[in-house]
Amino acid sequence: MGRILQRIEIEGQPTVAFFDTGAVYTYVRSDLVRQAPCSTVSRPVRVALGGRTIEITELCLFNGKIEGLDFFTDAVPVDRLGVAEGQELGAVIGARTMEQWQIRLDPATGALDLEGLRQREFTEF
Repeated sequence: MGRILQRIEIEGQPTVAFFDTGAVYTYVRSDLVRQAPCSTVSRPVRVALGGRTIEITELCLFNGKIEGLDFFTDAVPVDRLGVAEGQELGAVIGARTMEQWQIRLDPATGALDLEGLRQREFTEF
């Protein structure tokens, strides 16, 4: 399976996102969430991201759209994410966000299964 890249919107701005089940957190370029509410974490943690180590010191809550479907999530703001398949990344959508919105990756087609996001009904227990 290749990388699944998708055009999405973050805070009304179009960008390219990499959907990565190997990433726990969602990461987003800081310039895309400049107006979004952010909060400092009580105790920073270090993670490896794209061949470098970053320290998570804050989380932002942002609104987004995938194929016109609304979602919201928290994300770690970062200055840059790099390039994948010749496209500048604006976000890496991690496993927590995909689980929250029941977004599944279809390895056979290299596409997203957004049925859970379309339903917008979840059972919490």
